[in-house]
Amino acid sequence: MNVFSISDLHLSGCTDKPMNIFGAGWEGHLEKIKADWQSRVSDDDIVLLCGDTSWGTVLEEGLFDLRSLTGLKGKKVFIRGNHDYWWNGITKLRQSAPDESFYFLQNDCVKFGNIIICGSRGWTCPGSADYTENDLRLYKREAERFKLCFNEVNKLRQEGDRLLVMIHYPPFAPKLPETDFTRLFEENKAEKVVFGHIHGETYFPFRTVKNNIEYILTSCDKVGFSLQRIL
Repeated sequence: MNVFSISDLHLSGCTDKPMNIFGAGWEGHLEKIKADWQSRVSDDDIVLLCGDTSWGTVLEEGLFDLRSLTGLKGKKVFIRGNHDYWWNGITKLRQSAPDESFYFLQNDCVKFGNIIICGSRGWTCPGSADYTENDLRLYKREAERFKLCFNEVNKLRQEGDRLLVMIHYPPFAPKLPETDFTRLFEENKAEKVVFGHIHGETYFPFRTVKNNIEYILTSCDKVGFSLQRIL
């Protein structure tokens, strides 16, 4: 069982938001991702999608974009990003999933074999260039959401299990590497953390290890529209 990740697909099947306005590399970006996916992923593998999947604003628009991923192999695990406005109500979303290969995380986790995956959106962290005092409340709230996630993890966790964490926002800032998120990840002995949200020329390390946890950036334009191997 292999684990891959990619994020920030920003699909726009029902909205007029073509991503190629952000650069020529975005031209036909979904086809690039699907071609790479089909060449590398098997039915037993897992693909983590770390938010901002669709520009849709209501559930049906988001589902329209999700259906463009049907037929791709592997178990597809999603978290919500800051632009996933269509994601409104986890029960209805799960009931509306295109097929049984789609999994949606919200304050909980999922386990495949000895791999446990949990995740939440996160928020702008202190030390980030765009962080203000107005972000503190949401930053703290998202930390509480991760506490709920880890409560669920501990109900399933057995000796030898490997814990992977998904978060949409970067869980730390280059100038402030320790945050409420990283402390929680360390306390709960996460092995790897995957995230997205970063685009364009903005600098952020693609892979870095902090206190025995590997952090991996998977925004699709930052990784050449190809899946990143996690395990």
